[in-house]
Amino acid sequence: MLQILRSIAIVFATALAAQPGLITVVIETSAGVIAVAIDPAHAPITSANFLRYVDAGMYDGGRFHRAVRRDNQARQDVLIEVIQGGRDPAKAKAERGFGPIPLERTSVTTLAHVDGAISMARGATADSGGSDFFLCVGPQPALDFGGARAADGQGFAAFGRVTTGMEVVRRIQAGRTNEREQLLEPITIVRVYRQQ
Repeated sequence: MLQILRSIAIVFATALAAQPGLITVVIETSAGVIAVAIDPAHAPITSANFLRYVDAGMYDGGRFHRAVRRDNQARQDVLIEVIQGGRDPAKAKAERGFGPIPLERTSVTTLAHVDGAISMARGATADSGGSDFFLCVGPQPALDFGGARAADGQGFAAFGRVTTGMEVVRRIQAGRTNEREQLLEPITIVRVYRQQ
């Protein structure tokens, strides 16, 4: 059954992401398949960074570890709805990543944090994105340049959008979490690869 769902997801993702310049990436998880269209024409630095991790197989065996909803947020001043994933923490300690990248602001790329946007997680400083990424559930303008979620107002770097599998994203988001928005049962990222 899972193989049939994967095949269907891949067919739809390929059709939806067939716009010139977009690259389809398939994220196979223990909760189902998500396909995203990466947009290197508008967000070249962030897209290249994400694809380096994909091509190196460094997301394989990783996990979605964070699910943020309106009812579970540690931070109450600016509410968002996302799921966050990345590399396996044990492997990440043993296997160095590619280092932080410059922030591509949404004011420049024009890629907003719409429903299904894929974006690069970052730390307190703007140019601190690494390998963790998140997927938006519903529009999240607070994550755009000038939005209030990042204290510096610089926002986060959106670099594509989910083409199929939003039901999987919502299923992951609905998982049980602790008070720090961490999933009590993280969802395994089985494999991430470019769709040829």
